[in-house]
Amino acid sequence: MSSSEPQVPKPQPEQQQEEEDESSKPQSKKAAKKEAAKLEKLKRRQEAAVASGVQSLSMEDPLADNYGDVPLLDLQSKVAPGTRVWTEIGKLAEPLKDQYVLVRGRAQRIRAKGKTAFVVLRERGFTVQCVLTEQDGVVSRPMLKYAAGLSRESIVDVEGVVSVPGITINSTTQQVEIQVRKILCVNKAMPTLPINVEDAARSDVEIEKALQNGEQLVRVNQDTRLNYRVLDIRTPANQGIFRIQCQIGNVFRQFLLSEGFVEIHTPKLIAGSSEGGASVFKLDYKGKPACLAQSPQLHKQMAICGDFGRVFEIGAVFRAEDSFTHRHLCEFTGLDVEMEIKEHYFEVMDVVDRLFVAMFDSLNNNFAKELEAVRRQYPFEPLKYLRQTLRLTFEEGIQMLKDAGVEVDPLGDLNTEAERKLGQLVLEKYDTEFYILHRYPLAVRPFYTMPCYDNPTYSNSFDVFIRGEEIISGAQRVHVPDFLAERAQALGIDVQSISTYVDSFRYGAPPHGGFGVGLERVVMLFCGLNNIRKTSLFPRDPLRIAP
Repeated sequence: MSSSEPQVPKPQPEQQQEEEDESSKPQSKKAAKKEAAKLEKLKRRQEAAVASGVQSLSMEDPLADNYGDVPLLDLQSKVAPGTRVWTEIGKLAEPLKDQYVLVRGRAQRIRAKGKTAFVVLRERGFTVQCVLTEQDGVVSRPMLKYAAGLSRESIVDVEGVVSVPGITINSTTQQVEIQVRKILCVNKAMPTLPINVEDAARSDVEIEKALQNGEQLVRVNQDTRLNYRVLDIRTPANQGIFRIQCQIGNVFRQFLLSEGFVEIHTPKLIAGSSEGGASVFKLDYKGKPACLAQSPQLHKQMAICGDFGRVFEIGAVFRAEDSFTHRHLCEFTGLDVEMEIKEHYFEVMDVVDRLFVAMFDSLNNNFAKELEAVRRQYPFEPLKYLRQTLRLTFEEGIQMLKDAGVEVDPLGDLNTEAERKLGQLVLEKYDTEFYILHRYPLAVRPFYTMPCYDNPTYSNSFDVFIRGEEIISGAQRVHVPDFLAERAQALGIDVQSISTYVDSFRYGAPPHGGFGVGLERVVMLFCGLNNIRKTSLFPRDPLRIAP
């Protein structure tokens, strides 16, 4: 044991032999109680010795208060807010040179070299290098050792002076350093993490390049990422993805509010299917059958019947589909819109047009840093879109596919391959990756879709595509109750289970239409990602319900 470690009393040989002899005999309750008391007394002596040793160690290093683990007591909201001035790592820059700052971040990288230690701190995607240099009265050798022994991803508070090195710092986002005067650990991460954040942040391009040079880098596969999602979402790309997702939801809400829409919140527990088909999560609701809502469709239409005029919702949507594709989830975030129409369902498409052009403009103009963070790990080309969104009829789309030698059912839905091929053809002909395809065959649309006036084989409906994949389904709705019930029954839906929905149209309903958008799918396609699980914070698919 080194001289710096506290001396802990040990049992004397005679005492130890006595204890061993006693332990070989059956113990009475009295003897067991006596033994427990003896062990408790020994434990207290050991704890006192450790405490004494820590105190003596502190006395040995006059700088001991400038480093170490923050006691729990000091973390229990002991200090009132505003007592200390904090600086965000992202705001550390050259104008702060020679100023004393206090920052908090994660210890992303730790490196010691001779009488110097380097700790790179990360906060919300920004990083700064903190330097500890052994110096009398400033940084002691034990302080240096403490910093070098921190585990990666621990939460650390650093106080120090901002300095500006004479060279470009390529390893951090901030072009300044902090000359450390205090370093305290708020919360320690375990010494060995399930995945390394730096490994999870590597691009496939970087890994392949290393392989070509004879170096093997760790590749973190998707299942491992999702198993330890809390670590995975700390990467710069994921920080960018979910900030982009936040902005899409924000633009969606603000744009619609500016257009006179009202935000509503519909129930997710409903008595029957909202979309038709068998892909619902069924459950028991106080002894009655119920299911999770496949969309807010029925209730947002009922809100229109309640005279709100224009409504929208951002909320969870549940689909019990056994889809193992790159773009399907069992739970996703739906962006839903419903509105009265005066003359034509094109009025709904007009809203889609303006909304998404505003959304794309906002991301490109205001989120360049986040987009670049995503692009570094998952390279993609900026989305091509027109100032006025292209509109094609379903029949025109079918004809383009036929002209390209693709055989498709003229009255069936487009499969994934046909959608992608049509997206490619549209890009080549119209130079856009965002377009609307409308007037779909009625047979492939939900029961509440209004047929076309001139040909009931088709419907007043539309889909919207990004990079050859569908992100939106929309339509004019059937607002005539008897016709609505007839359509539902024809598609095998128990009309009784949606009777309150059908009845709402018996009280007088205006013509209306709307659409639904999958938030995760929009982010995936705008950022050119290959799997929707990358844009779901904690994905739910047929095989995953944790974490």
